[in-house]
Amino acid sequence: MSLRTSKQEYREEGFTLTEMLVVLVILALLTAIVAPNVMGRLGGARGQSARVQMESLSAALEIYSIDVGRYPSTEQGLEALVYAPNDVTGWSGPYLRRGGVPSDPWGSEYVYRSPGPDDFILATHGRDGEAGGSGEDADIEISTLVPARQVQD
Repeated sequence: MSLRTSKQEYREEGFTLTEMLVVLVILALLTAIVAPNVMGRLGGARGQSARVQMESLSAALEIYSIDVGRYPSTEQGLEALVYAPNDVTGWSGPYLRRGGVPSDPWGSEYVYRSPGPDDFILATHGRDGEAGGSGEDADIEISTLVPARQVQD
């Protein structure tokens, strides 16, 4: 058995207050450096997710159009992909899986318009839910409408 001095007998294991403060300062610095990069990517990821969802909805609208002979009217909306409208023949849906029409990544409904039987416009207004904007507030749109060509002289 070894002899211990009185200091060795009463020494407690653990971290000092200074050591804890140094660790907290290092963690705060890392958070300050990393957090803005992560938050910026999150906004971009939501926009990318909206595009992917809209492509999926667009594909479902195409299949609906093949079965029915036209796209759903504006009044019927995207719900026509899940529930058969009363005045439609040839409907063989539902055309969407997982319980219905999804919300956009910001929790809002997608905007659907059908200016004619052969055209549709599908959009989301981004984070702010209002038309226009930039960055995460920018509108994202998919349309069957062909943009007008500019005539060159």
